Amino acid sequence: MKKLFVATLLLLAATSHAGQKAITDSGEEVTLNSDGTWAYANNAPKAAQKIETNKSKFEKSKDSTFLLKSTKNNSAFWINTLNWSFAKTQGDAAYEYQFQLKGKDLYGMAITEGIEIPLESLADLALTNARSAAPDAKIIMKEYRVVNGKKVIYMEIKATVKGIDFTYRGYYYSNSSGSTQLVTYTATNAVAKYKSEINDFLNGLVTR
Repeated sequence: MKKLFVATLLLLAATSHAGQKAITDSGEEVTLNSDGTWAYANNAPKAAQKIETNKSKFEKSKDSTFLLKSTKNNSAFWINTLNWSFAKTQGDAAYEYQFQLKGKDLYGMAITEGIEIPLESLADLALTNARSAAPDAKIIMKEYRVVNGKKVIYMEIKATVKGIDFTYRGYYYSNSSGSTQLVTYTATNAVAKYKSEINDFLNGLVTR
């Protein structure tokens, strides 16, 4: 079972090479440029997209006392090392760090890069890449949040991988130093059990 979970780490990995094509969740094709800008491929005007803002307070947990820093941009992640293990990936892996709730089937990844991408485009790219691996991937919740003083998009995606229903919950953030996706995933029927750990993990996202 563990190998199957680990094999899905790349499901939401969003690369950002110049000229990359993506499909938004409204069905429009867009092109992502190397300077972080994007445009509709057919020159259609951008349709208004209503994303609600969650006005709740989102801050790092007092138990998250270890600051793990990205080497690709100025993002960093406060984690509780008593609960979470982590490893830095090597080579050309799409994600910089991978995480696991110790002894449990809850996983996480930090996908970081040095290109600034509009938040909405970053979320759209994540969904597009998810659908390339799991065609039935769909958004079940999407909203803006202010996390430790930074505006992010929070998104939940459900997808079926090798017959197993997975739920991905993540924060999507970008600034002039680059873009970050901090994502957790587990089997859908385990989400409620890990709700507290998921929230504490995601709310560790900061910039330095």
